[in-house]
Amino acid sequence: MFTPVRRRVRTAALALSAIAALALGATATSGAAAAPAAAKQGPTSVAYVEVNSNSMLNVGKYTLSNGGANVFDIAVIFAANINYDAGTKAGTLYFNPNVQRVLDNAATQIRPLQQKGIKVVLSVLGNHQGSGFANFPSQQAASTFAKQLSDTVAKYGLDGIDFDDEYADYGNNGTGQPNASSFVYLVSALRANMPGKIISLYNIGPAASRLSYGGVDITSKFDYAWNPYYGSWQVPGIALPKSKLSPAAVEIGGTSQSTAASLARRTVSEGYGVYLTYNLDGADRSADVSAFTRELYGSDAHYTP
Repeated sequence: MFTPVRRRVRTAALALSAIAALALGATATSGAAAAPAAAKQGPTSVAYVEVNSNSMLNVGKYTLSNGGANVFDIAVIFAANINYDAGTKAGTLYFNPNVQRVLDNAATQIRPLQQKGIKVVLSVLGNHQGSGFANFPSQQAASTFAKQLSDTVAKYGLDGIDFDDEYADYGNNGTGQPNASSFVYLVSALRANMPGKIISLYNIGPAASRLSYGGVDITSKFDYAWNPYYGSWQVPGIALPKSKLSPAAVEIGGTSQSTAASLARRTVSEGYGVYLTYNLDGADRSADVSAFTRELYGSDAHYTP
């Protein structure tokens, strides 16, 4: 039986009451224009990085031995949180110290990846406080949170937002249970705020099954959706084209190389366009990475320290 997921390293973030302040109107540029990445044919590769213990720069250390293209196309900062604000009785965006450090040091932690042509996305998930993407008390509350997200993307020069509806613990702090409208309002507002950016769905939790409300279906507002169960094959239950879906999910160093290769082979043979990986750390993982790049791209992976 597959275990959903992540052995996430928790910091003392829950004990901290400071909410990351967003400077409205402040924006960040992406620095120098991204250099054209070497051409690569095959699925989009995604790497989640636990920034509580690992550097985002690890994502840029892997290239294909044949041609020199980046192995990874999207790097996901894992993870910001949706916390409960007792004053507004709604969710608010929170960064633990490790996430805040990455954002504050975007020039050295994010921009180098973008300059290689790698997109950098911020994942957001629950924090055991009762707030989640599926229980905003009003459309205005959902829109307010959407603005916090889009302001963050603009301020730090990010490429998008990833939604992961885990660990919300709906009902804590007197919060409501998931409702049908919240996620639709949230994603609709976020897409309106940042039309050219990535919005991705980690296909788990109440929000993932509440994609339509009041005649509005938000499926087309997502760029990608992926399977949340590492070491398994599961097509996300969202009506996106195959090119935007990752039924395969692997934990680098935690999923066997044979399984990673098999899932990559199936991704190609069944015509899916995304391959999801999790927990890229600072070790030389070229053997683990090559196991799937050989199937996805016909090349081993090269690691540059």
